[in-house]
Order: sequence, then structure tokens, then C-alpha cells
Amino acid sequence: MDAEGPDAALPPDREDVVAALLAQRGRFLAFVERRVGSSAVAEDLLQTAFARTLEKGGALKDGEGAVAWFYRLLRNALVDHHRRQAAEGRALAVEARDADSAPEDLELKGAVCACLGDLLPTLKPSYAELVRQVDLEGRAVPDVAREAGITANNAGVRLHRARLALKRSLERSCGACATHGCLDCSCKPRG
Repeated sequence: MDAEGPDAALPPDREDVVAALLAQRGRFLAFVERRVGSSAVAEDLLQTAFARTLEKGGALKDGEGAVAWFYRLLRNALVDHHRRQAAEGRALAVEARDADSAPEDLELKGAVCACLGDLLPTLKPSYAELVRQVDLEGRAVPDVAREAGITANNAGVRLHRARLALKRSLERSCGACATHGCLDCSCKPRG
């Protein structure tokens, strides 16, 4: 919450508010961390709340009222955080349920381009691992994401990028075969 530059100087009536909030920073951080269980998440929430205070806290005049107001702001931020977590959990549950109920096409699985195995290692290792686990092993994206320590959304984005990179590699390697349906392909990768 440091102000930098001549245009960023705080009005004198807000300096006491900022000083009072900064004096309580450790308590604020502990308050949030106890409720989210992660120091990184707590730090992010606290920094967001400090930034919001600078934007919206102009009406605050005394330091003591600012601390109470800031705790209220932190509680609201925690409620929002837990709502987002719950919504993500519901989305993961739907994704897992859909993945479990999708019928497996064994014929298609057996007809995947033979070049895929040779080209998969040419991808970034994290991309190759996602494609292997999700597309070849049939694992659910949320499960793979959880094991990798990333969000399901992040895993979905990475999987999309990995598939695009693999598609480009297949098109470069297999030419027209890949463009017109690379099923049951027996061509050799061209590198």
C-alpha cells in the first residue's frame, strides 16, 4: 500500500486511515489466513482489500473507524472468495459426472494415429502429460488438475493449447493424412 509519485500522494485526511490500517496488517493477514487456510490466498485477498480501500475509503476520517470498516471489507471479501470456491467445486462435480457418464468409444480409441505416440514427447512436458492423462487414459480434467495443483480452468486452457500444438505437429508430420482424418494412420513422422 505504498504510494509512489507526486500524483499518488494521499490527502492529509487519509494518511491517518492508511497508517491505522498498515499498523494492523499482521492482524488482518492472520484473520484472513485462518479462514482460507493458505497464506498466498490470504495475501492476495488482503492486497485486494487494501487497493479497494484506497479507491473507496475516501469517506473514512478516523483511524479507529477505518479498522472496523476494513474488517467488514475483509469479511465481505472472504464471503465472495468462498462463493467462488463453492461455484468452482460445483463446476468440477458436473465435469466429473459428465466425464464418468460419457460412453467410451473403443473403436475410435484403437484407431488413433500411430504418429501421436511419437509426436507427444515433442510437446512441452506439462502439455504432453495432460494430453496423455485426459485424452489417452480417459481421466477427468478436474482430477488431473487437482493432482497437478492447478485449477480445472487452468488445466482446461492448458489442454486446449496442448491439443492445438499437437494438431500442428501432426499436420506438419503427416501432411494431408492428418488434415483429412488421421485415423488408422501408418505414416512415419517426418520430424
